[in-house]
Amino acid sequence: MIKKFFDWFSNDLAIDLGTANCLVYAKDRGIIVNEPSVVAVHQGMRGVQKVLAVGKEAKEMLGRTPGSIRAIRPMKDGVIADFEVTQAMLRYFIKKSINGSKFVKPRIIICIPFGITQVERRAVRESAEQAGAREVYLIEEPMAAAIGAGLPITDPSGNMIVDIGGGTTEVAVISLGGIVYSKSVRVAGDKFDEAIITYIKKKYSLLIGERTSEQIKITLGNAHPLEDDNQTYEVKGRDLIGGAPKTIEITAEEVREALGDPISEVIEAIKISLEKTPPELAADIVDNGIILAGGGSLLKNLDVLIKEKTGLPVALAEDPLTCVVRGCGMVLENISLLKQVTTNS
Repeated sequence: MIKKFFDWFSNDLAIDLGTANCLVYAKDRGIIVNEPSVVAVHQGMRGVQKVLAVGKEAKEMLGRTPGSIRAIRPMKDGVIADFEVTQAMLRYFIKKSINGSKFVKPRIIICIPFGITQVERRAVRESAEQAGAREVYLIEEPMAAAIGAGLPITDPSGNMIVDIGGGTTEVAVISLGGIVYSKSVRVAGDKFDEAIITYIKKKYSLLIGERTSEQIKITLGNAHPLEDDNQTYEVKGRDLIGGAPKTIEITAEEVREALGDPISEVIEAIKISLEKTPPELAADIVDNGIILAGGGSLLKNLDVLIKEKTGLPVALAEDPLTCVVRGCGMVLENISLLKQVTTNS
């Protein structure tokens, strides 16, 4: 009876606490929050911070705030860079998910990158507990992505998942409900954005912001020649020589050139993972191919390039952006799977 009472006042949540976006899945309700991992804070007297906005509203402020207000991305490379601000962001998303109820103490599963340290794991757990969680489980991102992509993770066969997020790319080989080999590199969507900013700065002496760079990546970003390689995009920024605002046009070919280095690092991580995979499981991957998940995998023709470089079949997971949180949600609704794939260490 007491357990039922607590279950009624509970509202289990799965959270993909990403570098770029935070997604929340509620049990029996599906994805209820999908917002940028950005927090706008006001720096008051004696260094006291006051949260002004979180998510979409805060992202609108990136690069446009006066001196006393900062738009912060508290997650860097998939881990917590600013503990206090992450806690405030989690509290906001949890509160939004449970409709502001003070009585509800949800049980929460949070996705974490495979290669993070014990200290970083503890930081994630503590920030969730202090934000109002009753119980906190951690699940490694590649495992959640594989479940979300519908891979048969409990079968005795090898499946390779490549999850390209905002801060990290996770490559993992999964068999019998466990990760046999995993490689995590801190090269993903954010590094793609940085590469575009650097390229335009060097070639055109034009300084652009994060949001402009992201828009270029979404519109023209590609990893392999497109059918229409002459597509252009109008870029507005500040001329570093004259100091005045300036507009230039950039082509799809130039964007591909800009993204060359970070994409090569992602492909190198995949090749290393294939080399380290046990022979029996490697044979399975030849049949099953490589599955791509995460927002970074939406880069045009990335699957074509990976197929060309590895010689293996490559497929995109259904709705790569939400793949991780959906996998997390499936675990939330299956208690036996929860015990098998989550970690409380």
